[in-house]
Formats: sequence, C-alpha cells, structure tokens
Amino acid sequence: MKNGHALLVAALQVWLTNIIAFGPAYWELDRGGPVARTQSPRGELPLADFRFSQDENDDAVEEVADGASKKSDWVPTLVDHLYVSVTNSTAFSPTDTMPLSTRAKLLMSIQSIAALMTSLLVIARAVSILH
Repeated sequence: MKNGHALLVAALQVWLTNIIAFGPAYWELDRGGPVARTQSPRGELPLADFRFSQDENDDAVEEVADGASKKSDWVPTLVDHLYVSVTNSTAFSPTDTMPLSTRAKLLMSIQSIAALMTSLLVIARAVSILH
C-alpha cells in the first residue's frame, strides 16, 4: 500500500511539473510574449501561436460576444496559457485552444507525449504492484 501511495504522489508531482513548465512557456511564446501583448496594438503583434475561442466569439450571442477580444480588448493571460497546459496534459491534445505555429505544435506534442508516458508508466507500475 505504501508503494502505491508514493507512486501516486510522484506521478502527481511529475504531472504538475509538466503543467508548470509548459504553461509559462506558452505564455512567453504566444504573440511575442506578455509584455508585447499588453503594450502593443493587436495589429502590430507577431502572428498568433494559439487560437483562443475569445478571438472568434465576436458574432456569438451577446453574453458571449461581450467577452470576445474584439469587443472587450481581451488578451490571453498566464491563467489562459496554464489552462492550455492543463488541458493538453490531461487530454493529450488541444481542447478549445488550437496551436497555430509550428513551434506551438511541437511544444504541445512534447508535452502530450511526456504526460502520456507518465500515465503509462504509473499504470504499468500499479499493475505490477497489484500482482
């Protein structure tokens, strides 16, 4: 029983490290980084590395459209990029935020593979503990 508990704690630590490492990396990478996104007009920013749903919601129902980037001047924050990291690490794929650039796709692929390998190793070890 003790080995199983330690295994789960270690797996959680690896999973959280994966999220904490990649979330800020996405935040720094996207559209030239957080300073550029808040200090420069959208038209002067580099091409987006990620497509957030807020960038496409301006023609949705009013309560959704009011939060869209065109209407509310929304820009992604660290929390948005951490969310991308959590969902990518959990689902092993993008969920509502799509990678657009090659570098974003490569980083998300590396993160997904790391999360998948961690899960597989924990499952394999758990099965061996049970036998």
